[in-house]
Amino acid sequence: MIAVLEREELALLALFAEGLPLDIIARRLELSDRTVRRRMRSICDRLGLATPIQAVVWAARRGLV
Repeated sequence: MIAVLEREELALLALFAEGLPLDIIARRLELSDRTVRRRMRSICDRLGLATPIQAVVWAARRGLV
């Protein structure tokens, strides 16, 4: 299965990869903290991964972030 991430999801992963806290990521994306957490969980679920760090590594290995 090939997972395809939307532009907004990649932006979220890129900010997370920078090591930014969720509240800063939420502010930059003009979202609530809760929405950021929900979207990150959705990304992890779709990729079959347990943690956001694994999602960042997955994206980095594919040159997406």
